[in-house]
Amino acid sequence: MATGTLAKARSLAVGGLRATLLLQIARTALRLVFAGALAIFAGLMIEAGTVSVEAVAIGLAALSLAALAGFLADRQQAVAEFSVAEGLRENAAENLAAMPARTIQALPAGALIAGLQRYPEALAALVIGHRTAALMLGVVPALVVCAIVAVSWQAALALLFATPVMVVFFTLLGSAIHARAEKQERAFGQLATQFDDRVRTLPTILSAHGVDRERGKLQARMTAYADSTMNMLKVAFLNAGVIDFFSSLSIAILAVFLGLGHLKLAEIPGFAGLQLWQSLFILMLAPEFFAPFRRYAEQYHAKAEGNAAAVALDDFLVGPAVPEPMKVPDRFESGLHLPRKGIVAIVGESGAGKSTLLRRLAGIETPVAAKLAQPHPAFTDGVDWISTDIAMPAGTLADALYGNRAERSPAELASAAERVGLLDDALLPGGLAARIKAGGENLSGGQRLRIAVARALISDRPIFADEPTAKLDAASAARVRAALADCARQRLVVVATHDPELKALATLVVDLDRQQPARQEVAL
Repeated sequence: MATGTLAKARSLAVGGLRATLLLQIARTALRLVFAGALAIFAGLMIEAGTVSVEAVAIGLAALSLAALAGFLADRQQAVAEFSVAEGLRENAAENLAAMPARTIQALPAGALIAGLQRYPEALAALVIGHRTAALMLGVVPALVVCAIVAVSWQAALALLFATPVMVVFFTLLGSAIHARAEKQERAFGQLATQFDDRVRTLPTILSAHGVDRERGKLQARMTAYADSTMNMLKVAFLNAGVIDFFSSLSIAILAVFLGLGHLKLAEIPGFAGLQLWQSLFILMLAPEFFAPFRRYAEQYHAKAEGNAAAVALDDFLVGPAVPEPMKVPDRFESGLHLPRKGIVAIVGESGAGKSTLLRRLAGIETPVAAKLAQPHPAFTDGVDWISTDIAMPAGTLADALYGNRAERSPAELASAAERVGLLDDALLPGGLAARIKAGGENLSGGQRLRIAVARALISDRPIFADEPTAKLDAASAARVRAALADCARQRLVVVATHDPELKALATLVVDLDRQQPARQEVAL
């Protein structure tokens, strides 16, 4: 049964596959014409000592056209595979854009990025290259047998005897190659994920003098990936070797039977009494009969890799990458009245659904904000989101604080950064000019949180913060709590938190472990 990604790849491949197959069939037909013309030319020249000008002309024309058809077929296959791969990447981008934020956050970034580079090509090779080889496996032997039957049906039958043996061997090796391909893809994903993780945590690894230890771990992953690749290739080479053995054996038997007939040493039906050009025609077409088997054997690993890639992409883009988010009770989602200002704390045990409710209230996952009885008017203009997964452009700290807001004065930026301790951070030297890499690669989770809080300080929109003090030391956490409390005097601040001190500042506590939200008096 085709997976969702595999079905999409097949739909994208329809036009390119058809064109590639037609050109491949045309090349094969022209090669058969060339073989026939060459056999007639050689047979007449050896037996009668005459040169057939017609055979030479037809042979040269067929050879030239076959070369052109081959060039066009290979070019068309490359174009079709590229088109399918690009279409799969575009489809993947659409699927990722439609996913909830927490689902994307839970995906292994390294394996996903590396997979989107590799898996579409593997799928394209499956639905174009391998599929073409499979279809030619049915077309070409039939054409060759029909051509040889016109000369000797016994010779055609002798070729057909070798087919079941190769089909059985394909079946036996298929499961072995498929299992090794899945193991290879798992090793590749683990290597990519581990490499991505180690790059992100490189400052910590260096400070802990753990380079040698981590190098050893990466080397072990690389060795596992290399071993899995070699194991799959060994089976693929064995497959090709068996095809070569049986094809060579079959052609040798044909040559012996034909030779015995020409030497009058044996009267084998269908092999005795043939003219020389007929025997040459049979021997020249016999390799063409086995050529698609060899090509299919070469593409067999592409089938295994493509199927494994389809499963891997489905895991990323179709199936649930993480367990479904905790369902938030309807009483908290539909009956919650948010104040226009103050702190609302969403609390509860881990897994209770705090982050899910926060994201829904903020309109990040589901536009629940429109359902609230008394929403803050500024909801229509968006909210300020605080968490470790905020967007982080490459540039300076000042650029990171601007975000997508209108330009602020350096004094405002400096004041906001100072309030959350960013200007005093020894690991982020340079003040507002401190360099930040794309995606915040050189930032810790605590630095990301404080940058998000600083952004909110220079804004006037409602604030939604997911565990804003979780990754901070005591001093930084105190600064963030004070900053959020100041903001709450003028606007709404909603936090999902385990921090009892932050909970104590809330005017409304939404405890997901209790039946109803609870209000408490807090002096603002």
